[in-house]
Parts: sequence; C-alpha cells; structure tokens
Amino acid sequence: MEILTEQLKKRQTENQFSGSIVVKQGDSVQLQESFGYANRTDAVLNEKHTRFGIASGCKLFTAVAIAQLVEAGKLRFDSLLKEILDTSFPHFHEGITVHHLLTHTSGIPDYFDEEIMDDFEELWISTPMYHIRRLHDFLPFFQSEKQRFIPGEKFYYNNAGYIVLGLIVEKLTGMLFIDYVQRNIMDKAGMCNSGYFALDALPTKTAIGYIDHEDGTWKTNMYSIPIQGGSDGGGFVTADDMVLFWEALIQDKLLNDKAILMTPHIQEESNSYYGYGIWIEKKENQIHKYHVMGYDPGVSFHSAYYPHNNVIVAICSNKSKGAYAMMLELEKSF
Repeated sequence: MEILTEQLKKRQTENQFSGSIVVKQGDSVQLQESFGYANRTDAVLNEKHTRFGIASGCKLFTAVAIAQLVEAGKLRFDSLLKEILDTSFPHFHEGITVHHLLTHTSGIPDYFDEEIMDDFEELWISTPMYHIRRLHDFLPFFQSEKQRFIPGEKFYYNNAGYIVLGLIVEKLTGMLFIDYVQRNIMDKAGMCNSGYFALDALPTKTAIGYIDHEDGTWKTNMYSIPIQGGSDGGGFVTADDMVLFWEALIQDKLLNDKAILMTPHIQEESNSYYGYGIWIEKKENQIHKYHVMGYDPGVSFHSAYYPHNNVIVAICSNKSKGAYAMMLELEKSF
C-alpha cells in the first residue's frame, strides 16, 4: 500500500489534484488521502471530513428513491409519466415510462445536452443560476421542447429525465426531493456529513469549487452551477460518507432488492452498461465494477464498487477535472 500511496502522490503532483480519496476493502480502510485546498483564499486544506459537490454522482440517490417508492407500492417501473404527473409536457411521447427516465432512453429534450453544449455557464445567461432553487425551476428549459426520439430507441444521457424523476418523488411523497433523500437515504446510510446544500449557505468544512484557467488565474464556481442541487445532481458528500452509501446499498439497508438497480439494463458501449442511476463495467463478460461519476465546473467525482474483491473507492475533487486520473491510478492495483 505504501507503493500505491507514493504512485498516487506522484499522479497528484502531475495533475495538481485537489480533493479527498478513500479506498476500503471489506472492513479495512486501505488508503485515505486528502490534497489541496478547500478554500484557497483562507488557505483551508482539504481533509477527510471535507464535503465536496458530486454533480451527477447523486443520480444514483434519485434512482434509489424511485426504487423505494416502487417497493412501497406507490409506483411501478413501467408506470407512464403521463399518469403520474399533471405537469404539462405538450410534445412528450405518451409512452414514456419511469424505466425510460431512469435509463436515459426516454427521448425527452434535455435542459443541458452534454453532447452538443460545451459550457454549462451558457444556461444562466437568460435565467440567473440563483433563481434555480427548486426542481420546477428547471421546467422552462425543456418542458415545451420537442421529443428527440421514440422512448426506448436508444441511450442518450439526459439530465432533464432525472429532474422529472425528482418531481415524481415530490408528487408521491409530498416532500421536497432533497428532504426525502436526506431522510430516507442519507440518514439511513449514516451519511451525517452529506446533504443538498445551497451554494450561498454552505456549512463549515465544505470545499469551494474552483475553475482554473490556462493563464494560471482561477475563479469559484459560485455563478456557474445551480445554486441548489436536486435530483439530477448537485449534492455534497464526504468521501467517507460515499463509502457508507455503497455499504448501505450493498447490505440492503436502503432497498429490499438492490438487484433491479444494479442490473445492466442498457448497453452503452462494448463493455459499458447502465442500470438505474449507475454505470456498470464488464470484463470477460463478468461485472468488474459499478460506478458513478459527476462533472460540473469546479467539480469532478468518481466512486465505484468492485464486487470481485469487495473494494469501494470514493474520489471527490473541488476542481473541474482530476478525479478520473486518480481513479485510473488506483485501478492499477486492483
């Protein structure tokens, strides 16, 4: 493990990685390291208790919330969207199901199309990001746009689909989505340092996201992402708390049957699949890892569970890139 730590520190120096990393195998923490600053202005270092934004990494929380409602008998995976929400979606296909939304196969328009848009900040030119505090605040970005393709036709990563899933959670529970996740997922998993915090009211020990420029200057991500996270992303966790989430999921503390989430429903590439809110990678036709990732301006995040050796990894960063490079370095030892 000392050799791995030295290799990791070398990669950290090369990439100027800023964040926290945890590797746990079974009951034993094999590696725990933190690098860089949570607050550059005040020279506050990142450490094991630092909270980090994880962007789309928390789509898995949304999928768990939906699966809990299915287990409670309030919903089915084949339930039609039009039969659940009374929100107006004038051009959406009538055959869209919860399954389609979970697997990015719904064909609905996205509010931020990651395949054709480069700059997330472009969204906030006409609608300031500080107005985006509730899930319904996202609706004007996509609810009246045209359907992209027939549901089930193909996989096309879609953030708006997860906004709709969050609205379903709110409709069926009478709770704000972020409150539901806090009570029924984070609290149950023991994630006492995690939550959906507003950028203008961050708690102590929360890393500020930084956007670095090629000329050496930087800025925070305060005006670059929605001020309040939701069902498509934007939650905050510590690396340790993310490990606790995986353990709770694996040990059936969150769901009676986790298999439906962790089943490869859609093949995205040759060895890459998507379950419900979770990426699945195969090697030699066997599942090698389950993983989630998240990228926003000032955020990069990767976390994975490797079932063949019972390893959990959480890599949180308050810079726009870096987590993936550290993940690749760690995986050399698995």
